[in-house]
Amino acid sequence: MNPTNLPPLLEVRGLHKSFGGVQAVIDVSFSLQPGQMLALIGPNGAGKSTCFNMINGQLKPDRGEVRIKGQTLAGLAPRQIWMRGVGRTFQVAATFSSMTVAQNVQTVLWSHHRELGRWWRPAADLRRDEALELLDAVGLKQQADVAASILAYGDVKRLELAMALGNQPGLLLMDEPTAGMAPGERHALMELTRRLARERKLGVLFTEHSMDVVFAHADHIMVLARGALIARGSAQEVQDDPKVREVYFGSGKLAR
Repeated sequence: MNPTNLPPLLEVRGLHKSFGGVQAVIDVSFSLQPGQMLALIGPNGAGKSTCFNMINGQLKPDRGEVRIKGQTLAGLAPRQIWMRGVGRTFQVAATFSSMTVAQNVQTVLWSHHRELGRWWRPAADLRRDEALELLDAVGLKQQADVAASILAYGDVKRLELAMALGNQPGLLLMDEPTAGMAPGERHALMELTRRLARERKLGVLFTEHSMDVVFAHADHIMVLARGALIARGSAQEVQDDPKVREVYFGSGKLAR
């Protein structure tokens, strides 16, 4: 599959954001196609989180525009953006430790279907089958009735991914998805994400500090430095870019 042959899912045009006298994001523009894995990388303070938070509605751009499937997200709150099919995972996994694995996913499904107030149906049954399907997709169906609090960290990340799919997103934002994971777990999670992106025509925008993960799983890479995009392209093109080596990675060869 060549995702670049499809029309854009996400379009970001001329984003600017300043905090006082500090320009955090400067004229950032890019697009993302369905099924594509797009990595946004850069040193600490480059503006990655600010970009994410503007796309997700947690910050309002000073200038610029974000469109999903051609519809502008200007002025929408994070929940409104979520209802329009934007999922998100976080550097620190956000799950409900007091619930079972299945209940975590069911809670997202209830919210998506606006059923949080339908208490006349037994909560244990409501949307359980859909929850099990999502858990099966991430390899956690056999642990559906296990307390989320006792999951291994790699499984917590898989649970968070299942929850992020609960609103049937077209776009998935992943902020440092493999932080704190062992090397084998990192690659397994991102390979799973890649498979789901291809199967569901899901656009994935992710930030990541582990370059081995970026080079192994991103279809396209963008590099931010001091708020501005300084390079974009394939893994090899980014490695060979002199600005990237100088500004982001130092003067040496970029290691995978």
